[in-house]
Amino acid sequence: MSASATPRTIRLDGPVLYLTEDLATLRAQLAGDHLAYDPSRELVSNVSTDEITPGWVCYYYDETLGRYALVGLRGGAIERDSIAKGGFEMIVSARSKGCGSSRETAPFAELAAGVKVVAAKSFEKIYAQNCQNIGLYATTDPEVIERLARGEEVPVSAFTEGLDPISASIVEHGGLFAYNRARLAGEVSPPAITTAARPMTIVEKIIAAHAVVDAKAGKIGLPAVKPGDALFCRADVRFSHDYVTAMADALFRRGFGEQATLEDPASIFTFRDHLTFLDQVMSDAHRKMGLDAQAKQLADVQEGFAKKHSLRLYGELERPGRGRGSEAICHNMVIEELASPGQLVIGTDSHTCMAGAIGCFAFGVGSTDMANAWRTRDVRVRVPESVRFVLRGELRAGVHAKDVMLHILSQPFFRGGDGIGKVLEFTGEGVRGLSLDERATLTNMAVEAGGFTGVIEADEVVVEELHAMRGAAPGMSRDELRRRIVRSDEGASYFATFEVDLATITPMVASPGDPRNGVPVREVVDRGVKIDIAYGGSCTGGKRADMDMYAAVLAPAAARGQRVAEGVRLYIQLGSQRIRDYAEQRGYLDAFRKVGAEIVEPSCGACIKAGPGVSDKPGQVTVSAINRNFPGRSGPGEVWLASPLVVAASALAGKLVAP
Repeated sequence: MSASATPRTIRLDGPVLYLTEDLATLRAQLAGDHLAYDPSRELVSNVSTDEITPGWVCYYYDETLGRYALVGLRGGAIERDSIAKGGFEMIVSARSKGCGSSRETAPFAELAAGVKVVAAKSFEKIYAQNCQNIGLYATTDPEVIERLARGEEVPVSAFTEGLDPISASIVEHGGLFAYNRARLAGEVSPPAITTAARPMTIVEKIIAAHAVVDAKAGKIGLPAVKPGDALFCRADVRFSHDYVTAMADALFRRGFGEQATLEDPASIFTFRDHLTFLDQVMSDAHRKMGLDAQAKQLADVQEGFAKKHSLRLYGELERPGRGRGSEAICHNMVIEELASPGQLVIGTDSHTCMAGAIGCFAFGVGSTDMANAWRTRDVRVRVPESVRFVLRGELRAGVHAKDVMLHILSQPFFRGGDGIGKVLEFTGEGVRGLSLDERATLTNMAVEAGGFTGVIEADEVVVEELHAMRGAAPGMSRDELRRRIVRSDEGASYFATFEVDLATITPMVASPGDPRNGVPVREVVDRGVKIDIAYGGSCTGGKRADMDMYAAVLAPAAARGQRVAEGVRLYIQLGSQRIRDYAEQRGYLDAFRKVGAEIVEPSCGACIKAGPGVSDKPGQVTVSAINRNFPGRSGPGEVWLASPLVVAASALAGKLVAP
């Protein structure tokens, strides 16, 4: 769409759908009962991207997505074609619309169903940016919502209030590709950054060093940036996985032409890691829908894309005595092999922020942003505010990084949505006492608070770990790694600072529905919460340190002849082949098998309802080491989040217990 074809005003011709807490009212709207605007009406909060487009819907990557918009919404009122058949042109919800995965399929499905506007009290950062990229208008302004609901014309400028200049221009042009065509034609330019020298945080320094000042001349770097500055940055590492690559490829070809080439393909990576074991858990109903073939097409398209552009594809391996598995989950491999301190890393997955554990500015992007970055190496950034968490003291025995994050996420700052779009910077002597794997749990789960990313200043722990994993790889000498470390300046400005006394934290769980539902395990034990499934794995819970924790509980149990409680299935899944080697060499896998655990080869899986460990009935209860438990995320059952120690101990007990 050209700038001249972009509408200047928006008016709704179809009805508005209010995602009401009351299911009867929601069903009545779907049946044709149109409601008047009422700001006091109780609407659903935390509508996750898993609910907008459940994992199985993401096997599609074209306009077919519109048929399935919001079919995963809690309560099951919305079915296939409900949104399109209802002719709804605006969808209104409450706080934190679009939390969870970075999947651009979510807003794309709404757009393809005929929705013009999404409205909410607040939006999660990646979801909002994806809406801008594809031309789906988004607003949090009650006055705009009311005017649209009354059928009034509203200027497009109403949807740019509060946006940075680049985001506003993208909205005005109808999407990122239209904006970039205008930018490349010299019709529009990002505003010049004139921020004077100032003390900066880690992330601000990395942004300044990667700022694109003059793309044509190749001029990169600014003296300083400040929160709110909008610019394009040069990415060092770009990666996508099998869930998303096909859609990004389709967008890339549509936006730049069939013969377009990728800029610096050596820094672009693809992963076959999300759907590796989907065939083991896909339901008969989904097979009858042809979703097995549709899902296989995602892998085939990615493989063809990687071959066409000579990209490194981290694919599947079949090793003697092990069976089939992925080389690694993308986030684990980014730390093991690809990223270095001080770099800017983007990936088509919200947990890209895990690489912040080694001092990177790493964050998730949608398919359109990635397609654009393939062509330009650039990604747009609005400099975020940072929130500093100063960790003091030492953790008690049996308490680990997962407990720390569940404690932090349960605080009012995050439960109220104040953490949306913020960088979570972890510092203090408490961080220095954590291993790299434990630090990665902190940064991985920063996005569960709606955060932009998480970051930790690299130190000798990081230097030694990276050097040990990468050996003689170019640029991986200890001195070179130290040279790349970026540190926050004394006097850098933070949105807020929180002191966390690690000694006061006890083992935690998050009750089903939201990672922010954290409570101490001791408050749950007396309820006798029986479990059906215990899952230890994913990028969050499948690292070496996590294997140490599972083994700390399960190895002594194996020595006693104890087994997993009757009626409980325990799954232990490895995050990479390197992690598998580690666990095997230490005898962990034998101990896991002796207690009755099922070993799952490296890959994502249960975390995204695509591998062993998922529930298949609404009444099932899972305790899981994954990072999020939004409705439907890991099957129709209820998911409690916990540390690897709690997962293993609960599997033996048959109910939620402290380690």
